[in-house]
Amino acid sequence: MAVEIKVPVLPESVADATIATWHVKVGDKVSRDQNLVDIETDKVVLEVVAPEDGVIGEIKFAEGETVLAEQVIGLLGEGQAEAAAPAAAPQQNTQQETQQVEGETVEIKVPVLPESVADATIATWHVQAGESVSRDQNLVDIETDKVVLEVVAPEDGVLAEILEDEGATVTAEQVIGQLKAGAAPAAAAPKAEAAPSASEDKGDALSPSVRRALAENGISAEEASSIKGSGVDGRLTKEDVEAYVKTKASAPAAKAPAAPAEVAAVLGDRTQKRVPMTRLRKTIANRLLEAKNSTAMLTTFNEVNMKPIMDIRKKYKDLFEEKHGVRLGFMSFFTKAVTEALKRYPAINASIDGDDIVYHNYFDVSMAVSTPRGLVTPVLRDADQLGLGEIEKGIRELALKGRDGKLTMDDMTGGNFTITNGGVFGSLISTPIINLPQTAILGMHKIQERPMAVNGKVEILPMMYLALSYDHRLVDGKESVGFLVTIKELLEDPTRLILDI
Repeated sequence: MAVEIKVPVLPESVADATIATWHVKVGDKVSRDQNLVDIETDKVVLEVVAPEDGVIGEIKFAEGETVLAEQVIGLLGEGQAEAAAPAAAPQQNTQQETQQVEGETVEIKVPVLPESVADATIATWHVQAGESVSRDQNLVDIETDKVVLEVVAPEDGVLAEILEDEGATVTAEQVIGQLKAGAAPAAAAPKAEAAPSASEDKGDALSPSVRRALAENGISAEEASSIKGSGVDGRLTKEDVEAYVKTKASAPAAKAPAAPAEVAAVLGDRTQKRVPMTRLRKTIANRLLEAKNSTAMLTTFNEVNMKPIMDIRKKYKDLFEEKHGVRLGFMSFFTKAVTEALKRYPAINASIDGDDIVYHNYFDVSMAVSTPRGLVTPVLRDADQLGLGEIEKGIRELALKGRDGKLTMDDMTGGNFTITNGGVFGSLISTPIINLPQTAILGMHKIQERPMAVNGKVEILPMMYLALSYDHRLVDGKESVGFLVTIKELLEDPTRLILDI
């Protein structure tokens, strides 16, 4: 019986979404909790995972198509028969690979780091020593203060040795591993012959949820190999990991192995764990604390009637997408309104440098983007010179790069003003913190219908609260209120954006 693959429930302020990337194709065998497809909204990317093991029977919507909440986008069927044929191929490949002659040793190095970055941290090794790898396969993630760099295999072979473990601090072009080019995979080694084939399959097919469960509970790859899997072909499931953790927690504390990266404390039936902050999280924490302590931050609020924007979007979204190849969202309107308001209030587009005020005659707008590793603020350059279509494309590109860990230092540096949208997560109102060295930040929130007085009558309108946090050392109350009112007026009468009035 086929199982439906559906779009997740979308935030209230999000009308529809777009199929961003299918990670599988029809006929592929998938395991429970495996990520099948990325669904992109105006601000966040949602993952849709397999509800159970099976085979992709049908994909109803291709990449780039617009979908609605809980819409069926694919079918998952029972796939024992389909899986039998593909299963033979890897065995043939393995036999061919074992006949290859070991080649020379190739060094795996840390990439060249940006000039402003002194060192980096080994974030995640995606392979273990002894595993076969293919050319351009991602081997390890290297994390700097702001971006994550991927180190890929220079050619086919076997990862012979890992010289720097996860959590280690490394420098540019440091050797962190050794690759034997063209060597046979670890399965051909005598040591691996004693291991049951089910465990090999189990290790090679860990789903994202299983990897996440292992990482959250501080279980190393070596320890994970000792856990008995209950899934297809002996694969580990999330439930196997949870059962193992519960059994481990009930055992005497003295028997629990120590993990330097994550320490678990056993307190009867209750447990707690201590996990070191990532470099990105530490940087975010330090910058937010610095902004709070070094600025005279104040927040002013207003609200905007979103009906005019929503009417335009509803009327022209299909034509807009057909012409520009990207969906028409709310962020492009807000970005356009912000750049126009910044022209009228140059102090909000300025920054303080010591005892000087630096006024910028360009308009680079930072966009707060939520990524798996934390909140980052990539920059949309020269936003005042871009049309709505170009703004939407730029925002989408930055969001995808953030999701995939592809943001560069150039993407992250600069920016004169920041826009953040907590509304996609359901936030009704908040006080955003300034993104130093900028002077102000605009917070968008959830669109909610409320009764409003219009010309002496009560109307139900889709309203959004806006919050402007600003540095009172540079911006006076009159300017901040005027700036926010300008944005409100431009959004409630979008014609003003077109006519520049």
